[in-house]
Amino acid sequence: MGTGIMGFLLRWLGAFLLLAAIFNPTSWNYVTWARAAWGEETPLIVFTGLILGVAAMVYLVATMRSIGILGAIIIAAIFAAGLWVLTDWGLIGLDNSALNTWLALIVLSLILGVGMSWSILRQRLSGQQTTDEVDG
Repeated sequence: MGTGIMGFLLRWLGAFLLLAAIFNPTSWNYVTWARAAWGEETPLIVFTGLILGVAAMVYLVATMRSIGILGAIIIAAIFAAGLWVLTDWGLIGLDNSALNTWLALIVLSLILGVGMSWSILRQRLSGQQTTDEVDG
């Protein structure tokens, strides 16, 4: 595996683990824990929520700067069409809410992973650096 593919996989895995830590269909996630332990562990819940929120914001801001809302919609549409094909072929069913949640986490994390990797990919394809404009 080249460093580009490995870098993308690490960014995607980071996004997936972050989103799954926030919410997933098991009982091992922040939302379920926060609901159950709010009275006993409120300071830790708030602290953990802020850490998760900042991490999610880093991914989201980088993705929006990199591919924008239109790019995120296009990537989501591509994955939705792929899921539609798999459903049409009978390979997956949409009647399992846990599976649907995991699929949503995968798609959202792939969008964030692509967003975090897009500038690097664009630079490698075009040979041009991507920079942010700073008002001075």
